Amino acid sequence: MNRIEAKFKELKKQHKKALITYICAGDPNLRTTGELVLELEKNGADIIELGVPFSDPIADGPTIQRAALRSLKNRTSLADILRLVRKIRQKSQIPILLMTYFNPVYQFGLENLAREAEKSGVDGFIIPDLLPESGKKASRILKKHKLDPVFLVSPLTSGKRLGLINKESSGFVYYVSVTGITGARTGLPQDIARHAQILRRYINQPVAVGFGVSNARQVKQLSAWFDGVIVGSAIVTIIEKNIGKKDLVEKVGKFVRNLKKF
Repeated sequence: MNRIEAKFKELKKQHKKALITYICAGDPNLRTTGELVLELEKNGADIIELGVPFSDPIADGPTIQRAALRSLKNRTSLADILRLVRKIRQKSQIPILLMTYFNPVYQFGLENLAREAEKSGVDGFIIPDLLPESGKKASRILKKHKLDPVFLVSPLTSGKRLGLINKESSGFVYYVSVTGITGARTGLPQDIARHAQILRRYINQPVAVGFGVSNARQVKQLSAWFDGVIVGSAIVTIIEKNIGKKDLVEKVGKFVRNLKKF
């Protein structure tokens, strides 16, 4: 049992839901990213997604695209991020996933990356452009190294495909609440409760919902239907607005502390 599975089991016993927070590694720099991870945990985050910057992030909206560009300007590499996780593990055991695209994985070498990620203390990977049909080998390699491959489903995913994703994923399944790209939104889809019920017919592991979640009210609503709620763009926006300010980390912590009030 790795940290992700253990966290969901712990929260279930407490009748709680997971707050999963996303930040882009290296934005505004790797030192601050390390501080942010500890601050996020301190203020109630249960699981951390660290974005790996990539020049063509097809699933990400403008906010996260700009964060990736800032990180790339700092020459942040996948190897740098693995070293950062290793440092974080000296102070924290919070579950950490890397959210990346397959190109950086391919360049690094999947088997090599899985081996180094396990050594560094990474718990799983989210690779939006890796499809479960073509990702079976990747899934096996990650699981061999005690890493959770987390696949995405959407409101348009068929029942047959949901079954396949349930088989290939571990840790949790990532439900994309809207079709399109990431980005904070003011409202939730009206049929999201119905889709949550459909997911339960095919998926027997935790389901976390993301894309568009931006405030505590939405987190509370979604926690009634899902095992975890993912917040990303809203956090990245606070980072962007406070680059160069001494209280950047504190402001992010305050925002996440408010989200946790559900």
